[in-house]
Amino acid sequence: MPQYLIRQAKAVFGYEFPQDIRIKDGVIAAIAPTLNREPDDELIDASHCVVYPGFVNTHHHLAQSILKGIPAGLNQGLGEWLASVPYRFWPQITPDLMYVAAKLGLYEQLRSGVTTCADHHYLYHASTSPELEDAVWRAAEDLGIRLILCRGGATVQGSHKGMRDSGIVPESLDLSLDRLEASYKRYHDDSPFSMRRLVVAPTSLVHTSPAEDLRRYAQWAKERKLLRHSHLLEVSFDEQMAQQNFGMSAIDYAAHCDWLGDDVWFAHLVQADAHAIELLAQTKTRIAHCPTSNCRLGSGIAPILAMEKAGIPITLGVDGSASSENASMLQELNLAWLLHRTQGGPAATNVAQVLKWGTQNGAELLGLKTGQIAEGYAADLVLYSLDTPRFSGVHSPLEAPILCGEPALIKHSFVNGKRVVENGQVLGVDEAELIQDVKAAVVELLAKSPAN
Repeated sequence: MPQYLIRQAKAVFGYEFPQDIRIKDGVIAAIAPTLNREPDDELIDASHCVVYPGFVNTHHHLAQSILKGIPAGLNQGLGEWLASVPYRFWPQITPDLMYVAAKLGLYEQLRSGVTTCADHHYLYHASTSPELEDAVWRAAEDLGIRLILCRGGATVQGSHKGMRDSGIVPESLDLSLDRLEASYKRYHDDSPFSMRRLVVAPTSLVHTSPAEDLRRYAQWAKERKLLRHSHLLEVSFDEQMAQQNFGMSAIDYAAHCDWLGDDVWFAHLVQADAHAIELLAQTKTRIAHCPTSNCRLGSGIAPILAMEKAGIPITLGVDGSASSENASMLQELNLAWLLHRTQGGPAATNVAQVLKWGTQNGAELLGLKTGQIAEGYAADLVLYSLDTPRFSGVHSPLEAPILCGEPALIKHSFVNGKRVVENGQVLGVDEAELIQDVKAAVVELLAKSPAN
């Protein structure tokens, strides 16, 4: 494995002064104001760069990378949008189309500074081919990004509008667990520097699996020490259906089904009230905050500041590109920094705070030894070039990428010490070929899918 010496970075997150960083055997072997060059070092000139830990995206839907800007869903809320966009198209997504979608989504993330992607992959039904999931793992391996596959799915149509309106036949619980077991044995690695992890992640806690199935999922995950993930309280419909169908609030239903705890995190939680926040904090349950998608669908603003004050660790996710039209974590951090100031004032958020949400907190949630720039941690590092017109007038170099947001130029990016981006280019990806493949995938998908 190559050994690198990153020389004299303009700024390094977590350090007051410029630092040298040595990458050796996939980890940060040394960090100091000055390091002597070793014979095996490949020099990386970082004098015009700011160095961040790689972003940890804790909620995504890679399959949606080929579903951007679907006209029928542009002005719809979540429930109607689910039927018009993802659930209209995903039964027609083949393994080949899934590979193209995953490759595009992972490419976009690498271009924005992501080194770990937790993909909530829910394209499972009664007759799903295992090759569909394999395509996601393969795309991540080909691009060299760390993948946490959150294995979704539904065991009933329930009150989920997308499934109900699309006529999708769900898996049985036994079939779902059998498929989970196969993926667990083939892919899961629980080491602190793992490139592949499996998470148990029924698609919607309230809508797509009955309580007894959710408890079985929880038991199965705990027996294997796997994390758990799902959607909850993205919109008020979750609360309405929980009250109507179960006679209790959505958060109490989660507790009733054994779906709260330090091994659980939920995407969105936009409609979390004071009782939900208290229960989440007591149980150490965490959140993937997805502000871009929540804005795009008009779902609202999650009460992140109240959650953090209550002791809930905040993480960030880009959600699917069908409800954000991009997969940029840099945009997500920029929006998170800005959005909550509209409610809490100019001191409500700061760059160091949101950068921790997007790096350290996500890594700690996933049990990975990354998300920090420190000796012994995985060398998941991103060097943003400040030598561009956009950043040239910024007086705070360390904060420039988040303050200015996209577009940004990544000079170098490393995952487990392996360089994956150089001079803005994702290594191993022919951009012209990727564009051609994506356009062909969209044409094929439109030809197969029912009219909206």
